[in-house]
Amino acid sequence: MNEPMNDETLLANAKAWWRTEIINIQPGQIVVRGYPIEQLIGQVDFVSMIWLMLRGELPTPAQAGLLQAALVASVDHGPQAPSISIARMASTCGVGVNNAMASAINSLGDVHGGAGQQCLEVYQHVIEAAQGDFGSAAACEAVARALREHNHLPGFGHRFHPVDPRAEPLLQMVEASVVAGEAGGQYLAAARTVLQVLRDLKGKPIPMNIDGATAVIFGELGFTPLLARGLFILSRSVGILAHATEQMAQGGRIKGPMPTSIPYTYAGVARREMSPAA
Repeated sequence: MNEPMNDETLLANAKAWWRTEIINIQPGQIVVRGYPIEQLIGQVDFVSMIWLMLRGELPTPAQAGLLQAALVASVDHGPQAPSISIARMASTCGVGVNNAMASAINSLGDVHGGAGQQCLEVYQHVIEAAQGDFGSAAACEAVARALREHNHLPGFGHRFHPVDPRAEPLLQMVEASVVAGEAGGQYLAAARTVLQVLRDLKGKPIPMNIDGATAVIFGELGFTPLLARGLFILSRSVGILAHATEQMAQGGRIKGPMPTSIPYTYAGVARREMSPAA
């Protein structure tokens, strides 16, 4: 049987229940990662604040620039994106903006929202296999193995865009950072290996999409695959907020995915009647 704890031990246990290195709040004081909030306000931009919260230090200008580019590129992809359409539909159901946003964010799973995380994991496997030689048989086999496991490679190809217009500008920024010595270039090299192997296996180029490009950036910046997904969700939340509030301003009640004038397809049994009760 456990012996009863004295008041001092109980208090110590209570204080240790939530342990954090992120923020220290005392009466009249808010200190984030060691910086008083009043010194951060007006001195640190939002992207740098994200970095500080996640990494514990302020980013260099080059790091902040790459992270900002990735976040800007992912904010929205139109009402046909499930998360955006869910936000708009929820907004017509009488819920608050937080409910509409939460409904949309909750749809960002492995299929819609998880490709960046999965792609970064593939890059990491390629880097590990390559051991510095990204044209080696081991590096190419790592890509082929990932293709067999996924049946497609997350981060490459797009169901809507023949060529994703967001990918190339992001890659150009990474290339410039590598040339300037501000990024190591391993994730960029891994991405190029994936592109080449896909071309060889498929017999045609399979362009990189936004998830593949942002995975390069997140990898070069040292973010984990889990944080890559979180950062995408953070970015897409901006588009979700914009669409939810636009729909609220437009009005409408209980809007479904299609206008009621366009029927869905019924594929069940034909109409039938119940037999009279015995």
